[in-house]
Amino acid sequence: MSTPQGPAGRGRNTRQALVETVQAHAYTIPTDAPEADGTMAWDHTTLVVVQVTADGLVGTGWTYGSPVIAPLVRQTLASCVVGQDAVNTTSIWTAMVRSLRNIGRPGIGSMALSAVDCALWDLKARLLDIPLHRLLGSARNTVPLYGSGGFTTYDHDQLEAQLRGWVDDDGMRAVKIKIGKSWGHHLDRDLARVRETRSIVGDDVQVFVDANGGYTVGQAIRIAKQLDALDVRWFEEPVSSDNLAGLGAVRQHTTADLTAGEYGDSLNYYHRLCQADVLDCLQVDVTRCGGITELLRITAVAAAAQLDVSAHCAPYQHAAPMAAIPNLRHLEYFHDHTRIERLFFDGTAPPTHGELPLHPTSPGNGFTFKPETAQPFLTAGAAA
Repeated sequence: MSTPQGPAGRGRNTRQALVETVQAHAYTIPTDAPEADGTMAWDHTTLVVVQVTADGLVGTGWTYGSPVIAPLVRQTLASCVVGQDAVNTTSIWTAMVRSLRNIGRPGIGSMALSAVDCALWDLKARLLDIPLHRLLGSARNTVPLYGSGGFTTYDHDQLEAQLRGWVDDDGMRAVKIKIGKSWGHHLDRDLARVRETRSIVGDDVQVFVDANGGYTVGQAIRIAKQLDALDVRWFEEPVSSDNLAGLGAVRQHTTADLTAGEYGDSLNYYHRLCQADVLDCLQVDVTRCGGITELLRITAVAAAAQLDVSAHCAPYQHAAPMAAIPNLRHLEYFHDHTRIERLFFDGTAPPTHGELPLHPTSPGNGFTFKPETAQPFLTAGAAA
């Protein structure tokens, strides 16, 4: 059968390409130092990688969460995918959602769905021999970033080294640190760390803070006034993202943009959050929300509510889809995930002038998973 060619002589056969295999493996990677935010502490991060194959090509997607996501993909979602036309991402996504009805879509169900959907979109672009961001309809050639880490466990030297790396080496114009230590029991220390951050990065770099829902409404309102005095521009999850009334109350007492949404796992979740009118920017995570298929709908709902969106973590997984989002504000260049993705995937270029470059010609997301590098971190019990 002949292969139809485009103007440049490129293009693959337009016949159906049926998905042949779905693989999923979990890898648990120690952090490079003890880490904590306002409500959790951790010393490892688990990456779950999904790969789907068709017509001799491989599509790759990933998420971060529990190792049990991998067997959920293999035992439940794979049967919805194998044998289907790989370019029919919407119908496959719908079948996967339906298969999760009794298991539960929220939480690990949505993370598993997200990883498979991202892998399918990568495969689809590779089958069509086009970069994923172009398949989705690019709105930009690079993706703006902000540096994210600044864990509450860091001492001065660790914090300064990280901040200077983002600003001096990566050209970041905004940085974010964690506050709300121990569920808001150390307000003075929180403020001292913000002052320290401002002193290190200077007045020309925007300072963001993330409390991870660690404050009460009263605490958040009180500290917000002091954060304003330090010219903090972004106040993330001052209270739980489920406390819509609390978010709205804090928003009335700060000049910083109030943000939340990173834990969202469905279009309905984000619709409620947008309708509440309590945010200045909506956070979304393609590795949690249901994948690229759901991401496109969520960001459209945000646009209808006159909200920008900011992508949460997993910077290289987010790069291509967020390049196609007109109302994107920026992407979180999160320390843990950046370290892992640049180690485990070929093609992960460093930031340039605070922006993540896109692959202009490489098909798919432009990244190649390195299983030999990841193998030592394979999680027991999560392997096939």
